[in-house]
This record gives sequence, structure tokens and C-alpha cells, in this order.
Amino acid sequence: MQTSPINEPEFLEEEEQEMFEHFRLEVDPGQEPLRIDKWMTAHMEKTSRHRVQCAIKEGFVQVGDKTVKANYIVRPGDIVRFVMPYRRRGVEIIPQEIPLDIVYEDEDVLVLNKPAGMVVHPGHGHYEGTLVNALAFHLGISQGPDGEDERMGILVHRIDKDTSGLLAIAKNDESQLNLARQFFDHSIERRYVAIVWGDLKADEGTVDANLMRDPSDRLRFCTTDDPEKGKRAVTHWRVLERMGYVTLVECKLETGRTHQIRVHMSSIGHPIFGDERYGGTEIRQGTIYARYKQFIHNCFEVCPRQALHAKTLGFIHPRTKKLLQFDSEIPSDMAALLDKWRKYVN
Repeated sequence: MQTSPINEPEFLEEEEQEMFEHFRLEVDPGQEPLRIDKWMTAHMEKTSRHRVQCAIKEGFVQVGDKTVKANYIVRPGDIVRFVMPYRRRGVEIIPQEIPLDIVYEDEDVLVLNKPAGMVVHPGHGHYEGTLVNALAFHLGISQGPDGEDERMGILVHRIDKDTSGLLAIAKNDESQLNLARQFFDHSIERRYVAIVWGDLKADEGTVDANLMRDPSDRLRFCTTDDPEKGKRAVTHWRVLERMGYVTLVECKLETGRTHQIRVHMSSIGHPIFGDERYGGTEIRQGTIYARYKQFIHNCFEVCPRQALHAKTLGFIHPRTKKLLQFDSEIPSDMAALLDKWRKYVN
């Protein structure tokens, strides 16, 4: 039997809705017939049968490319795959006492409000001071550099470093797998608010455009008209407030691709204010006069990041099956930016 953990060196800032292989196991030639849940428990270190059964129930165990049930009988030569809708995090997690803005917590889930500027998961030079470091301390768990402790899959979705807002955290196996399935099935309610450049012509609309990595810049994504390239992404937006040169919009995610809102709004000519990566730090509307340019410069100082906030989050509780819905206030930097624009246009 061979076990091959899949280590992905690249950590994306937002979840991707596809399945990633975490473990691949090959059944020995002389293996006697055995239920797959019993076989996996015996061959996966630090993984309980209960966790295996939860994973099978949620559809995260495959033989070859086909999802199987717990009563599947393994056969010699079978390739058993444990997959999850997020990349495997093969890095050491150091618990750190960092304050958390906890909105809700019970024995199964935790909902918190992430501040802008905090990296969610270690990677790309950020191995300390991240949200996961803080959660490891709060929950009393850790992970060695081999990345075998799958409890660190508590994060079933992520938001960009410079985006603020609500995140759901799983505190046990059942919650992790159940919430991961809800995110994969797009049944989670997620609404963002953003301040974008320009005055949108309509009051609401939808951007349905595949996203792919920008061939000229690996840190950026772009839309593509080629149906064979990229991954489908859908963002529904509606205007909340017009301020002439900028607009406050609500964006509802139907899918959850990396940088989705940022790329989609930029693609229709309305990049998020302050978003350096997607054209939001250029003066897109207004006059050429020095006084206006100074005003914009002051705005960037008030809110020195993309003006994007994950405001609303709703999901079915993994244990009680009741709908939980949470709403957060617009953070102080975005509120100050809105106040400056309101005063300017009025």
C-alpha cells in the first residue's frame, strides 16, 4: 500500500470550488475484501473511522474518479482518493495568541469578523500572525511541518488579506465536512459590499464570466471568453448608493473563485476603489484638477486597501440543521471613505 500526500505550495487567498486530492491510497494486491471505511481507517494515520465515515457521507471519498459509499468493498489495485474542495495545507502551524472578533461560537462552528490586513492562512512568506495561527491558539490545536493533522481543515473558505468580513470556522470533523459540502454546492449565502469606481448605468446586474490566471501575471486573474479556459464564475450586483464618481454596491456570490468580485467588477469597467492589483488605485472618474487629485489621495490614505467587505454570511448549521444568518457592520475605514465621498458630492 502506498500513501501519497499531495502538498500544494501555492496558497490562494480565496477558496476555489473544485475538488483537490489530499490523499491517494493504493490497495495491496493481496488485500482481502473489506468495506472501504474500515480499510481507510486502517491505512490512514491520525484519521479516525468516524472522520472517514463523515467524509464518505459528504461525498469526499472516491475510487478512481467515482464517489463511493461506506459499504463499497475495496479490491486489489483500487486507487482510493480522499478529496476536499480546498487545497491541502502542508505547512507548520504555530499557535499564537492574537485577538479574534468572534461573532458566534458553539461546540460545532465559529463565525468571526476578519479585519483587513490579516492573512488567513500561512504561505507566501506569511507563516506567523495569520488567522489560522490565532485559531490554533483559540481552539488549542496545532500542526507539524508534515501537515498530517487534518484538523487544520477548520477553514472551509477564505477571503483575501485586504478584504474584511465574516468567515465560518469548523470545530470538528462533522462540521468541517458538512460546511465544505455546502460551499462546494454553492448553498452558502455570501454577500459583500464594495465601493467601486464610476456610476453604474443599471441598478443591478450579473457578471457571468469564466476566470483564469492572467498569463502575464501569476498573481492576477482575468476573465476569458473561451469556454474551454478558466472556471465559471457568477457575481450578482446591485446598487446601494450612488455618489457620482463612485458607487456603493452589494455583490452576491453564486460561485466563489479567487479574486472573483475584484476581477468581475474591473472587467465591466468599475474596479473596486483602492484595489491596486485590478486598477482601483487609478483615478477612473472625476476632474484633472490638483484639488480633486489631492482629495483622491486623501481617500486612499483613509482606506489604504480595496474597499471590499464580506458583510453577510448564511449557512445551515451542521448539527441542528437550522439556518444561521450573520450580518456585520461596514468597517471603520470603509465607513470613513463613504463619509468623505458623501460630503464631497453634496
